[in-house]
Amino acid sequence: MVRRWRLALLTVLCGALIAAVKIGDDSPGAAALLMLIFLGLAFVVSPQLFPRSETAAEAQSDGRPVVYWRPGCPFCIRLRARLGPEAGRLHWVDIWDDPEGAAAVRAITGGDETVPTVVLGGQGYVNPDPAWVREQVAPVS
Repeated sequence: MVRRWRLALLTVLCGALIAAVKIGDDSPGAAALLMLIFLGLAFVVSPQLFPRSETAAEAQSDGRPVVYWRPGCPFCIRLRARLGPEAGRLHWVDIWDDPEGAAAVRAITGGDETVPTVVLGGQGYVNPDPAWVREQVAPVS
């Protein structure tokens, strides 16, 4: 559990230290602004940015695309941000929280835990272009 939040906690700690220095320099406004920026960054790298994580077994239940990810991964954050509201139409499996999901990624990537790995129609794609993923999950009009 702590492993998933490590980067977010480190970001908040760095922000607090920098804000403390700014307060010591009689710059409380700058300290508050910097703390807000660091809190925003902590949210971006936290697991809270992503939809509820599922296990690999739950994710394979209905044929929807599956995204294997891990907290703090910049490529996962990019994919999540670029998918926007469409992200809720995919299953999200945190490989740090689900050993079966990590094993699935290793099977697709040849032994590595490279994320994001997206499984569409039984085929795995490692770090695919977010625009392409969005096209694949877009509703048919």
